[in-house]
Amino acid sequence: MSPAKLQSLLQTAVAHHRAGRLTEAEAAYRQVRAAAPKNFDAVQLSGLVAYQQSRLPEAIDLLGRALKIDPRSAVCEMRYALALLAAGRTAEAERHFRHAVQVQPDFVEGWENLAFCLKTQDRLAEALACHEKIAALQPGYAMGWFNFGLTLSLFGRYPEALACHDRALAAEPNCALARFGRAQALHQQHRMAEAVADYEKFLALEPRHHEARSYLLFALHSLDGVSREQLFAAHVAYGRAVGTPPPPALPNRADPTRRLRIAILSPDLRAHSCAFFLEPLLRHLDRAHFEIYLYHDHFREDAVSARLRALASGWRNFVGQPGPAVEKIIRADAPDVLIDLAGHTGMTSRLPLYARRLAPVQITYLGYPNTTGLPAMDYRFTDGIADPTGDADRFATEKLIRFAPTAWAYDPPADAPEPAAPPSLARGHVTFGCFNTPAKITDAMLAVWARVLAAVPTSRLRLKGAGFSDAAMRARYTERFAQLGVSADRVDLLDRTADTKSHLAHYHDVDLALDTFPYNGTTTTCEALWMGVPVVSLAGDRHMSRVGASLLAAAGHADWAVNSTDDYVRLAGELARDPAQLTALRAGLRADLRRGPLLDHAAQAARFGAALRACWAAWCERAAQAA
Repeated sequence: MSPAKLQSLLQTAVAHHRAGRLTEAEAAYRQVRAAAPKNFDAVQLSGLVAYQQSRLPEAIDLLGRALKIDPRSAVCEMRYALALLAAGRTAEAERHFRHAVQVQPDFVEGWENLAFCLKTQDRLAEALACHEKIAALQPGYAMGWFNFGLTLSLFGRYPEALACHDRALAAEPNCALARFGRAQALHQQHRMAEAVADYEKFLALEPRHHEARSYLLFALHSLDGVSREQLFAAHVAYGRAVGTPPPPALPNRADPTRRLRIAILSPDLRAHSCAFFLEPLLRHLDRAHFEIYLYHDHFREDAVSARLRALASGWRNFVGQPGPAVEKIIRADAPDVLIDLAGHTGMTSRLPLYARRLAPVQITYLGYPNTTGLPAMDYRFTDGIADPTGDADRFATEKLIRFAPTAWAYDPPADAPEPAAPPSLARGHVTFGCFNTPAKITDAMLAVWARVLAAVPTSRLRLKGAGFSDAAMRARYTERFAQLGVSADRVDLLDRTADTKSHLAHYHDVDLALDTFPYNGTTTTCEALWMGVPVVSLAGDRHMSRVGASLLAAAGHADWAVNSTDDYVRLAGELARDPAQLTALRAGLRADLRRGPLLDHAAQAARFGAALRACWAAWCERAAQAA
């Protein structure tokens, strides 16, 4: 092939590539490589196509060959590192990212990808140093500020993250991702109405950005005045946007009695509330009937991860891996049942993968208080109190499986302090408390708490949650309470503590816990009860407003979940004015919990396993009918 024809063919390939016609581009690149095996552009760009199509072994081979042709190409080395990272070869990837920026110190994209690689290893301080380098190299680079903001959020430095996203928008007002980042930073600071507004602005620009739509759905749960009809319609719209591709042929053998492979996908297989409720079920699930695969999807692995890993036959971490690569791995594992524990709450939503039907039976459970909206998600596991039969079914795209008296299995921390006497005995005043995430504290909730404080004039309120150490956030809450007639000296605002033991010790300073509404607490309710602190909860018309009712019924105190704000205020006052009852409850609540299903882990696991088996049997029956 003449040099002129070779160059023309390469230009044609590049044109296809830029237009997104990857199959055509690959065919043309292959022709160039056949005629000129050492043509750097053809080999490198062929590797890039393979990477973009998630053909990772081929991408690594081609990009590695290209790098040998031109060892000084920082771009090629970065792409080689990206392919290695996607293949899970993180240490190798990091070496090549570092060499790329050594070869070209002003290579901004190289620094960005090095930062991402470091984040996947939970080396956030080093990642921040990369972002600072990018800001110095190119202070007007909007995407640099966007990524800087994302990393600051992982540190919990949300006001600084918001400032980065604002810098990105100042540099490039039409930078859509910066608008998304800004919405996330507002969300993380519990400024929900502002976050929702920015999510909606971003989605107007990028309507196919499914991850942003998930963030929006989650944020809507923390707003006053959103009806369940509106929420359900928004979830259905998500499912419609994701689409439902034709289901592929699956290799699973339709035998209702055989041992099943159960795979669980979650970003929270670590020190996280979701894992705390999952672990007792996995510990007791009958391995004669179930093989467990765990798919973690987060950069952090810890002691909880290690315990969970020991309970599984297979463990994988998908952090940083693109959807097609994750799909390929899961299909190769061929789970019979795939369980989602994140819903619309994950850092990187994997829900679109479920739409592609990765397993015969797909279930959502535990991590999200609502339907996913996906027609391909077959079931949602719950209970009859959190989701009453008939009424709740109308607001779920999945079939609701009420598998147990309560849908949770609580495992109290081994190092939890013993309950102490009610603090009001020594202090002479009652302290109400709420340790739920501040995202759940709406203006309507604050108004009810103001009524509680008015009904018990000498009482105080203690709130504890992420962000309360931030001066601006504290000022917002002080102002909100002042507008309701509650002076600042009656409210204590405490940030999160470093570990669970010290967190639970704060219940020694609380006489009575006040649950949030419309989004109830889950872990916090269990923790309060374990520490001997009664919980007043307001039950509503949807799952997130009925979790408290389910947990309190399981603890033998169903009467603490009331149906009106008037009853909430009344019950809080009655309990607060009865020190003898508070003292007796402090001594007896742990025994109440032990008598109920929340701590009967073996029975809860058996119920969970029976529900899994029933869902599998239903699929086998449908498969037999279709044969």
